[in-house]
Amino acid sequence: MMQILFEIPNPESIKDKRRIVKSLTEKLRGRFRLSAAEVDLNNSLSFAHIGAALVSNSRIFGESVLNKAFKMIENEGTLRIQDVKIYSEEF
Repeated sequence: MMQILFEIPNPESIKDKRRIVKSLTEKLRGRFRLSAAEVDLNNSLSFAHIGAALVSNSRIFGESVLNKAFKMIENEGTLRIQDVKIYSEEF
């Protein structure tokens, strides 16, 4: 599981922010097959909190996918990442 808190510099409206968040969550779903959604700060104009999750039978594989997904978000030029947490559990 991954949680990312980031700032969106200079969004023009809440609609603009939601467009950016939707684009990002769709990229996470499409490229990495993650379950992803905005989990907090829904009404904040310039901050967003996204959660993403993956179920795998290999901890190494799961962590590598989450790290690649984070690198993709990190390379999105317009976002300023404030905090990231990657959790991994084994049962």
